[in-house]
Amino acid sequence: MTTPHPPANSPQHDPAPTSGAATPTTGVGSGRSGYLYRKVALHLADHPDQVLKVGEITRAIGAPSSGAVFEALKKMAAAGHATHHRNPHRFQITQAGIDAAGTLPPAAPRTRSHGSAGGRQSRPAPVPRPNGTLYHPRRLGRGWDVEELRRLRTQQVPVLLYGPPGTGKTAMVEAAFPDLLTVAGTGDTVVDDFLGSYNPVPGGGYQFVHGPLVTAMREGRVLLVDDATLIPPRVLAVLYPAMDGRGTVTIPAHGNETVQAVDGFYIVAGHNPGVHGAVLTEALASRFTVHLHVTTDWDLARQLGVPKPVVAAAIDLNADLAAGKTVWAPQLRELLGFVKVRDQLGMSAALANLAGIAPQDARDDVTAALSRHTGTPITALALGKR
Repeated sequence: MTTPHPPANSPQHDPAPTSGAATPTTGVGSGRSGYLYRKVALHLADHPDQVLKVGEITRAIGAPSSGAVFEALKKMAAAGHATHHRNPHRFQITQAGIDAAGTLPPAAPRTRSHGSAGGRQSRPAPVPRPNGTLYHPRRLGRGWDVEELRRLRTQQVPVLLYGPPGTGKTAMVEAAFPDLLTVAGTGDTVVDDFLGSYNPVPGGGYQFVHGPLVTAMREGRVLLVDDATLIPPRVLAVLYPAMDGRGTVTIPAHGNETVQAVDGFYIVAGHNPGVHGAVLTEALASRFTVHLHVTTDWDLARQLGVPKPVVAAAIDLNADLAAGKTVWAPQLRELLGFVKVRDQLGMSAALANLAGIAPQDARDDVTAALSRHTGTPITALALGKR
């Protein structure tokens, strides 16, 4: 019996390129080919740790032709967005590909496929923040955090986010609400920081400038009170009449002016329980219907280029932090900083820096965990001899 040759567009058949044919540099075409490329790129970005066969990708995205998928994958590899393994042909997305996928126009619908044992779920594309970085939505309830926060706003259900610094609380709120105003709380925050104060004007005299709470109420915007539990309770009390059924505040410094909230006004607060001086009073806690624990997304950290051994060390350190065995553990913010240092100074310097940014009383724990998982002796980053 003669074994038939695979068709020319099959992934098992890799014909030599035609002489003089243009080689795409970005892989983003137009029309149907561009649509398919987006689906392929977004699927690989959803599975950054996997080396996938062409057939697996074809079935996952529901493409009619494995040959067309293979061509899209080769374009990704030529652009440096994927690694091409041969015999058999398999592909894995690179960090450059992950970054590029976050800027691609969506393949309709505006979601990315996310396989699971129970079926297929749609995953939103990354959401831009005001500083230009992208936020990757996470699961919350029956949906995704960004869309669920927006829905809670429409229902006027206030949310208190709590968790260690650096887990993405502020990033999530910035991604959810483009009309956001923020008060960064400290022990020195005063009522004027919410309501406003008199400021000097050119030529002499003073003018009252309304604060972010008043602006948010008048314009129907969202106010984030970040690190709310660092603010003295008597100062935070300025929020309470704005959050209950009255929806008003009075400004004593401006002739007892009364401000009424309009539709759309909403308050979100952030709370870091482990930070020195943070006090969550019953009066504050009772004003928030939803208390949402925000932790680091380890899968996302790996997807964004953090090496698996470093993520494993961070997971161990966080378990020790929860058990009271250490006083600090790296979160997503520190892990993304690690990636930036690695890309600029190399792996050894990045590991040393991650150990060096730990508080002094946790540094031995951090260096031990990093050394154990990476197999590399580590000390805090320091200058060498001339």
